[in-house]
Amino acid sequence: MNINLIFENTQKASRQLGLLASEKVNAILHDVADAAVAQTPYLLSENEKDLARMSPTDPKFDRLKLSEARIKDIAKDMKSVATLPSPLGKVLMQNNLQNGLQLSKVSVPMGVIGIIYEARPNVTFDVFALCLKTGNASILKGGSDASFSNEAIMSVIHGVLKQHEVDPNVASLLPPDRAATEALLNAVGYVDVIIPRGSQALIDFVRKNARVPVIETGAGIVHTYFDQTGDVNKGKAIINNAKTRRVSVCNALDCLLINENRVTDLPALVELLPQSNVTVYADEPALAALQGKYPSELLQPATDEHFGTEFLDYKLAVKTVKDLTEALDHIANYSSKHSEAIISEDTENIEKFLNEVDAAAVYANTSTAFTDGAQFGLGAEIGISTQKLHARGPMSLEELTSYKWIVKGDGQIRA
Repeated sequence: MNINLIFENTQKASRQLGLLASEKVNAILHDVADAAVAQTPYLLSENEKDLARMSPTDPKFDRLKLSEARIKDIAKDMKSVATLPSPLGKVLMQNNLQNGLQLSKVSVPMGVIGIIYEARPNVTFDVFALCLKTGNASILKGGSDASFSNEAIMSVIHGVLKQHEVDPNVASLLPPDRAATEALLNAVGYVDVIIPRGSQALIDFVRKNARVPVIETGAGIVHTYFDQTGDVNKGKAIINNAKTRRVSVCNALDCLLINENRVTDLPALVELLPQSNVTVYADEPALAALQGKYPSELLQPATDEHFGTEFLDYKLAVKTVKDLTEALDHIANYSSKHSEAIISEDTENIEKFLNEVDAAAVYANTSTAFTDGAQFGLGAEIGISTQKLHARGPMSLEELTSYKWIVKGDGQIRA
């Protein structure tokens, strides 16, 4: 397969997207959503081929797995994106200069967006929907773990695009090999930005090797701090939800920080976790508080390696801290700047936490599981940006646009 030809065809097709009426884009999204549901048996059979190659105990297994319910949710998200207003053509600023020039700052597509992702076939649908809605062409590089699923999904998408007489090259899928990754990272002149979605190792590799601009997303080393004034009932529900709702996602809780004056409440705070077989790695004070009150087969002493780890599994580190200041220091040292939370009834401490924690999303008295484009009312998302340039947090429609200056004159020349 000639990868450069894929790049050329996608770049050429991207110019066609600017000519598509919003109604046409929305019709395509609705039809892809309906086609996904209609072809659920085919998508699940191809997904089974991928699942058969992975151990069910692998943390990626849940991310890889499609189901009838998940496909329906994906379709619902695509239709939700279709209902949102287009972010294109917005006049962000307008000014008339003294020399008579009329300036407008207008939102436009980025152009061609490259996505490198691991075992997450739902990303294929999400990326297509968000890129089409924002007038961007997309080049997707999925992992070999999900190759059958991704190819099946792309065949559904291409089928609908052809029905609408739209060049299918507006969404391209690269081969699932390392050579394709290296080619995409070096596709200067073809690709405008690359967005990696996956593990910290994947993000680090992309950042270190890409010659194309990169927006970092995905890796979440997530903390929740239970303050001296925290409510046990709120904390119990929040911790359980943040940890066990879905362990393979980047907003899942990895480390519980607990004020030393509340360590006796730790057994109550984690009492729901054994229902999900969560292994707790506790520091010395937390371990002492939990012994005899948490299943011994699920309780381990914490080591340094457990702090600063994104588990993506039914595992939780627990660290005892002296006060809010020590909690903030721990988060500053170990956070990936994704999502961080405090459970507290102290207004001053809450405000200090929200103001001082450097993360894309900070929470007070609620679960970090809400860091999600759909939950934020943005439709689907292409990822959670953990950096500060261009976009931060859930990257949805507006975050996938750039802008250009339009200058209108009547013969003016510069002295």
